[in-house]
Amino acid sequence: MEAFWISLVAIFVAELGDKSQLMAMTFATRFKMWPVLAGITIATTVVHLLSVAVGGLLGDALPTTAISVVAGLAFLGFAAWALRGDELSEEESRKAQRAVKSALVAVTVAFFLSELGDKTMLATITLATQHGWVGTWIGSTVGMVAADALAILVGRLLGRHLPEKVIRYGAAAAFAVFGVVLLVEALL
Repeated sequence: MEAFWISLVAIFVAELGDKSQLMAMTFATRFKMWPVLAGITIATTVVHLLSVAVGGLLGDALPTTAISVVAGLAFLGFAAWALRGDELSEEESRKAQRAVKSALVAVTVAFFLSELGDKTMLATITLATQHGWVGTWIGSTVGMVAADALAILVGRLLGRHLPEKVIRYGAAAAFAVFGVVLLVEALL
């Protein structure tokens, strides 16, 4: 139980102001809250399980440069997608379930790629070496999802008060910045 609480607090604090929170906020202005939260939860659960299960064994052997390049390119793709728009017309409203699935997949993939090699992954690996892996896994996952849920709420509030064009351009700019930062970090 100690591992759970230590990991929850440590990862929640580490996540505050992180790019993942900004991503969560950005996705929340484009998609419904529940697919965004579900995508974050799925990606975080998998990444943090990998962190505690094999992170200690692989350590520095993870190809973080290659992962960062792929993530950077994916974010540039998300920027282009955000500019294109994703609105449903009246006749497409019956296909809303497919849009939810698209949002879920987009958020899950984006978060999964961005969290590989991130400070919260490295913190989870470190915590797992000092505490039990199950408590660390669950606590770190809950801490990250809670911090990103806070960002989702902020994003939803912003989305209600901003015009669609501002949201679309802002989301595209944010994704482009994330992509460029990931590429620059990988190449330096």
